[in-house]
Amino acid sequence: MKDFSLIETLRWQPDAGFIRFDLHLARLAASARTLGFEGADKAGAALESHQKTDHALRVRLALFADGRIEVTSAHFTPLGDVVTWKLKIAATRLDSANRLLAHKTSKRECYDKARAEFSREQADEVLLLNEHGAVCEGSITSLFVDDGGGQLLTPPISQGLLAGVLRTQLICTKKARVRPLFPKDLRGRKLFVGNSLRGLIPASLD
Repeated sequence: MKDFSLIETLRWQPDAGFIRFDLHLARLAASARTLGFEGADKAGAALESHQKTDHALRVRLALFADGRIEVTSAHFTPLGDVVTWKLKIAATRLDSANRLLAHKTSKRECYDKARAEFSREQADEVLLLNEHGAVCEGSITSLFVDDGGGQLLTPPISQGLLAGVLRTQLICTKKARVRPLFPKDLRGRKLFVGNSLRGLIPASLD
């Protein structure tokens, strides 16, 4: 049952256009092939034809199984340079055998449940573990851990997590590498969370 849509959330800048545009389209196309969705080849044109403004936008594209595409946008204010997000580890667990977790879809029940465990005052973002206790990702972000030698570590897709666009870019440019991580690996380390919309955000785990 394809009772969900594939989602891409992009940042549009007046001076630069869509950020990581090609990586977003590549992820969408790969997911569409794997899951049997039509219409991914029309996503680029749909995004380019969407109304632009003179300020930054959060642009959301939804691709449905029958090929239908919906594009919506809203004003976006980038985070400041001195922002540090507070992290908490949620009790909600991800199932590493659920291969749908590797694709960005509208099926977000587990992420919403994890986010609801803490108030906005308690945590800016929550981290989810899988059934083995390995760290997977945040509710809306990928996780990165400074290895102390100038490179970032991020969990592998096989643990049960999304192939984030920012994550993919950092791996492809050799700024990050894949390694299984557990909560003990986060203690005393410099942490970051991020996604393509917001970029890389310094973080601290309470």
